[in-house]
Amino acid sequence: MSRLLLALAFGLSLSGGARAEPAAPAQKFYVEDIKAAMAAHIARRADPDGVFRLRDERTGEVLQLKFVKIHDPVRKIDSNTYFACTDFAVIGKEKKLYDLDFWLNPVSGALSVYEEKIHKEPRRSLLYGWYKQPRYTFVNDRVVSLY
Repeated sequence: MSRLLLALAFGLSLSGGARAEPAAPAQKFYVEDIKAAMAAHIARRADPDGVFRLRDERTGEVLQLKFVKIHDPVRKIDSNTYFACTDFAVIGKEKKLYDLDFWLNPVSGALSVYEEKIHKEPRRSLLYGWYKQPRYTFVNDRVVSLY
């Protein structure tokens, strides 16, 4: 039998080395891990007064926001992507809320935010007061612009 057939039959390497060990399973992250990574990210990005600044990609305005909460559920999108949705209030206007979405992935054994996006912006209604108007929706975990 040829060397190739022997190698295939017995799972041997043609280089003469031992068969490679299977890769270690991907590290698992849980709700607490996602929320802890989010809290750390927000704390790093905010100034000493807790002001989180974000440039609005549509208007170019630099928003000055204060963290309110992380929505439940946070979730895993695929084997390497995690997601969290949050509320941030405009400084001095606690009812004027932005809904910001964050995507995270593992880096050196910890979750790290790699994208921030305004999902919903505050709008005012004479009848209902402040509400959050979505800029996009999700279709099969993909962002689809609404306008």
